[in-house]
Amino acid sequence: MPAAKKAQTIGQLRRSRYKVLPVREEMRNNLIAKIRAEEIVFPGIIGFEDTVIPQLENAILAGQDIILLGERGQAKSRLIRAMVSLLDEFVPKIAGCEINDNPFDPICRPCRDKVANQGNDAELEWIPREDRYAEKLATPDISIADLIGEIDPIKVAEGHYLSDELVIHYGMVPRTNRGIFCINELPDLAERIQVGMFNLMEERDVQIKGYRVRLPLDVYVVSTANPEDYTNRGRIVTPLKDRYGSQIHTHYPISTQDEITIMEQERARFPNENSIVVPGYMKEILAEITFQARQSNEINQRSGVSVRVSIANYETLLGNALRRSITHKDKWTCPRTSDLPFIAASFSGKIELETFEEGRENRVTDDLTRRAVLRVFGDYFDLADLEDLVTAFDLGKSAETGSEKRAASYPALLKEIPELAPIVKKLTEDDSPEVISSAIEFILEGLHLNRRLNCERAANGYVYRR
Repeated sequence: MPAAKKAQTIGQLRRSRYKVLPVREEMRNNLIAKIRAEEIVFPGIIGFEDTVIPQLENAILAGQDIILLGERGQAKSRLIRAMVSLLDEFVPKIAGCEINDNPFDPICRPCRDKVANQGNDAELEWIPREDRYAEKLATPDISIADLIGEIDPIKVAEGHYLSDELVIHYGMVPRTNRGIFCINELPDLAERIQVGMFNLMEERDVQIKGYRVRLPLDVYVVSTANPEDYTNRGRIVTPLKDRYGSQIHTHYPISTQDEITIMEQERARFPNENSIVVPGYMKEILAEITFQARQSNEINQRSGVSVRVSIANYETLLGNALRRSITHKDKWTCPRTSDLPFIAASFSGKIELETFEEGRENRVTDDLTRRAVLRVFGDYFDLADLEDLVTAFDLGKSAETGSEKRAASYPALLKEIPELAPIVKKLTEDDSPEVISSAIEFILEGLHLNRRLNCERAANGYVYRR
């Protein structure tokens, strides 16, 4: 129901018998309603359905503050922002209030004065759920004033006494009263700032400077952290750690299919992309590259290999395929295995090697790519079924490929090497040159990596022969 059609004064709100709920109860009720209606509670979150999301729902049902622990690129921030959907669409506050005061029980001085003077005629505003969420990235320069509040010198200059509560400038936490407050990378907060959160987390109030004022705030606190930092020996104050009700570990996608779904969901999109065709095996190769990287002892696993690696690699692959299709005026944009070397630009900047050596990043990328192609090829073909094709190369056949080679030249290979045609058919029924060229390259590269064909570098690409 639009806010404009709701009560506009405290008196009207009372007569409507509206009940102001604590934020935890509000979120709990809305979650229960979504579960009963069998709605997707956190749309767009892939791979957490049986692990993270049940724990998160348990914590919300229990009314507990939450800390999400996980490496970079594990959808921690997205999960928290998705929690906003569990807030009511609109809630009332006293008009002009900086801290979203409950109309029936205001806590700030200006609102108390307004209600005392105007009574039931005090005007209301209806605030949308999006305005009840605040997020702060923890940095060393954050102060208590940023989070809690301080004296406003302008109000002092206007004639208020320093002892007057009206000179208080509220920080982010009070301004998120009756909402969700998130701190990203919690251990990066200075210890004295962490101590300043004790009251908020336990007594549910905050103290501002030297004022004899305690604001009983209604704030749902959620934070994120890297597991390596969130330890008693790390950069977290133990009493603050103790105040979080639930500690939930996130993780990277468990299956390559989940990785692919995230890649498709998150990649950059532009108008007029109908001409893009991406074979399933190319997506699987990109996902497998990331999976191999997460198991590689040459890559720093404490730093993690983010899902953003897969997304960026996917975008780079499509970018190179698009550039080729524009150059050759192809009808379709279809990536090939010869495009894979170009992902070095997006891959190398997102991983941290255990040891630094000039040019090592490219070598690691090449090695992971070969392993990924080999693994995916094995899922599609049994080498015993390709012996006729290998025999054709034994008899002197050869094939030239390359990322800059025209797609229109590939169908001729099916006539020159008839044994190749039925194998291509196993991959695709599409007879467009762009898709056929991708299938041919995948087959030839798979045979090469299985040591059934030799591959030589040519001026404009690669030559496969025995």
